[in-house]
Amino acid sequence: MKLLSSDAGPSSEMNGGTSNAWAGVPDRFRRGHDALPAPWQAIFGPLRNGTRDGLVVVAQIGQSIDGRVASNGGRGEFINGAAGLDHLHRLRSLVDAVVVGVGTAVADNPQLTVRRVSGPNPTRVVIDPNGRLPSDARLLADDGAPRIVFTGSAATASLPKGVDVLRLPLSEGQIDPAAIIGALAQRGLRRILVEGGARTLSGFLAAGCLDRLHVMVAPMLLGDGQSSIHLPGVRRADNALRPPVRAHVIEDEVLFDVDLSAQRVAIG
Repeated sequence: MKLLSSDAGPSSEMNGGTSNAWAGVPDRFRRGHDALPAPWQAIFGPLRNGTRDGLVVVAQIGQSIDGRVASNGGRGEFINGAAGLDHLHRLRSLVDAVVVGVGTAVADNPQLTVRRVSGPNPTRVVIDPNGRLPSDARLLADDGAPRIVFTGSAATASLPKGVDVLRLPLSEGQIDPAAIIGALAQRGLRRILVEGGARTLSGFLAAGCLDRLHVMVAPMLLGDGQSSIHLPGVRRADNALRPPVRAHVIEDEVLFDVDLSAQRVAIG
């Protein structure tokens, strides 16, 4: 594991503001192969091009040192501070689509827009197998960004005009992550961020559908709470998956960039 110290720019890029450290990076990220300015090349350069099939699927999760995404008090908490939230918004500004499960959409009612840094809003995607998403969810707001809802073949949904509803078959009540990625790729969405929640992220990881996993660790210990990643266990530690990892110190938080590209299934 490599440890890199990153001055990831100020945390003052609030409310759509810009910073000399970040301004122009989203456009440069997309339009060419020139290296990004430091420290962004080391952090985001691996997301420019896929090694499997031209797609790049990255998941991001923010957690405490002891692997919790929330306390037992409920949802809607911010585990990460300014550095972690800025990183999440930078990821949103670089991808074509951001994906959440319906549980996160209902419990947290996120906007999934780029607000803390400069950059374009991605397509917003919700995985909703049984048609639970309310029509007034904030991520369905008609603000110019495309909106897609994946649901089961038999589910009924009453959603605002302009929302693209894609129906896919269910397996044990869930939609296959590879089928979701394939459907997004057919619409030209080739860089995809899986943002949450923990169950959705874990499903993509278990299905071999991630190229990278960004784990942003906040300097806190929550004790008992909601775990970050849920995967089938192994009988012995020497059977554990040990992917390449690079760690970036970003202000008072640590980003673990996990390279899962060798395990990612081809989407076709």
